[in-house]
Amino acid sequence: MAVKVYIVYYSMYGHVERLAEEIKKGADSVEGVESKLWQVPETLTIEGLGKLRASSKSDVPIITPKELPEADGFAFGFPTIFGMMAAQFKAFLDATGVLWKKQELAGKPAGFFFSTGTQGGGQETTALTAITQLVHHGMIFVPMGYTFGPDMFEMEELKGGSPYGAGTYAGNGGLREPTEIELKQAFHQGHYIATITRKLKEAA
Repeated sequence: MAVKVYIVYYSMYGHVERLAEEIKKGADSVEGVESKLWQVPETLTIEGLGKLRASSKSDVPIITPKELPEADGFAFGFPTIFGMMAAQFKAFLDATGVLWKKQELAGKPAGFFFSTGTQGGGQETTALTAITQLVHHGMIFVPMGYTFGPDMFEMEELKGGSPYGAGTYAGNGGLREPTEIELKQAFHQGHYIATITRKLKEAA
């Protein structure tokens, strides 16, 4: 039976979705692993999204909490709002109370990926504040660490991400696109999380 990794995300300007696509490629590169992309529900109105000049939504399916227990591992992605996960993703997690009550996600590994508008926008605080969600569900946080190798120490170009997970900078109004090194980092994270998830399932 294949190991299932779900990449669950919220994206406003397309940056997080672009990282999610690369994370999926990385996860699928691990033998015996099948991954799937999911979006969380939108909480803003069409009018509100228009005022923010948000990108149109893709055809990636919308997830509900009941689908989460089907997966063996996760990569959760979201843009940062004031140094924390976007409210849309928090609202989705707030709806997982039934799963929490039965601890249906306990023991499952999960990592984070994210986008921020600026270098000081929360590339690390976003992951740190999101860990509480995993803790209450009894899940296992899988940081990327420095497994990305020498590219973690890249200093010649602007690069998002950290030991906590892959990341990108959206820039003012979402005008900056993820760079090659940021996408490469996302691919690595997908491969890494999928590998850890497979090891844990095989050892169970």
